[in-house]
Amino acid sequence: MPVFDLSDRVKLRLTGSDRIRFLSGQVTNDIRKTNADLSLSACVLSAKGKIDALIFVTNGDDFLFLDSDPELRETLPARLERYVIADDVVIEDVTENFALFHATGESAPNVPNYAHWRRAKRFGMIGWDLLLPAGERDSARHLFETGGELFDDAETERWRIEHGVARWGRELTPEIIPVEANLEADTIDYAKGCYIGQEVISRMKKSGQTNKRLCGLVSIAGSPLSPEMRLFATNDERDVGQITSATHSDRLGKEIALGFVKRGSNEIGTRLSARSASDAATIDVEIVELPFG
Repeated sequence: MPVFDLSDRVKLRLTGSDRIRFLSGQVTNDIRKTNADLSLSACVLSAKGKIDALIFVTNGDDFLFLDSDPELRETLPARLERYVIADDVVIEDVTENFALFHATGESAPNVPNYAHWRRAKRFGMIGWDLLLPAGERDSARHLFETGGELFDDAETERWRIEHGVARWGRELTPEIIPVEANLEADTIDYAKGCYIGQEVISRMKKSGQTNKRLCGLVSIAGSPLSPEMRLFATNDERDVGQITSATHSDRLGKEIALGFVKRGSNEIGTRLSARSASDAATIDVEIVELPFG
């Protein structure tokens, strides 16, 4: 069972009597579903329906706890504070106070002294979050390392790509709409009340179309792929997208990548050409189903 140290993620605590109503008006999922045993994923959007953050939310007795990508430590609190008008809500950065670990698997790990695992889906599958005081991080890391379960950064990145999971700075940017990044099933509740950016998301659901979609790509001849490579249609050389993340998968024995491909060119089985700006050579790739199997 892989274990990931996610302690560098930004962590915020929301208190005040209006915290649930306030956050519900800011995110795509129904905060009322949260509890002390669940980390619920949701997106914070701009008014244009584009992603400001992908967050995970837990509901405590008198607070909401959320975490997000470390690159958003300054911008996420500022984005939330912007909409606190007359609400009884206090947003506190508690990043340095806590360590965060995540394990995948249908059942929570049976680890002595670490009983309170929260159900969460972070890597494309059911998993479990463990929140600890920051002072216990080193001892927890040692325990998981001793068991051979703790993934390092390179292993975590490879696992993420193999499972088709978007992350900030690669697949997730302020120019991406959640549906384009395959976040719809886990992060959007179409039956909940209003939130910032809802009109765009609702229109997209009604039309059933996206301008582009996050896809899995496999190098046909086994040549390495890299982020920033542009993707071109093989028949007419149209620019149809871009690779955002790439790795060699030891498990699959293949060079694989994630990338956004425009509508009309992103069907499973479609073959494209990948090319970098600094190299005229092309690499043939094929779109495959995510997660990679």
